[in-house]
Amino acid sequence: MSLDSIPPEGAAEAAISRVLAAESGAKKTVAQAAQDADELDERSRAQARALAERTERRIRAVRGAFEAHVGAEIAAIEGQASASDASQPLSPEDSLRLERALSSLAAELTGDAS
Repeated sequence: MSLDSIPPEGAAEAAISRVLAAESGAKKTVAQAAQDADELDERSRAQARALAERTERRIRAVRGAFEAHVGAEIAAIEGQASASDASQPLSPEDSLRLERALSSLAAELTGDAS
């Protein structure tokens, strides 16, 4: 049936019905789009939280491994230093220099300038 065969009052009512139907469909489409956007937003936030948590765990693991490595290196260096100090007694010249330096320091600290 064409609009020419519909009386003018009926054509207006048919047009209004089509507009109202289109408006209703558009409202449903907009509501669905808003719901889809909210769901996408929540999924994105959840993914961002999960990524932040994984990153924090990895940073803690790297930091822990680094601290353990540095601790082991420091212990090794201290061990070498202790072994080196214990195995090399002072020479007579070094002992004399140390004695003079200590005497000079003691004099300076006590105010004895002799």
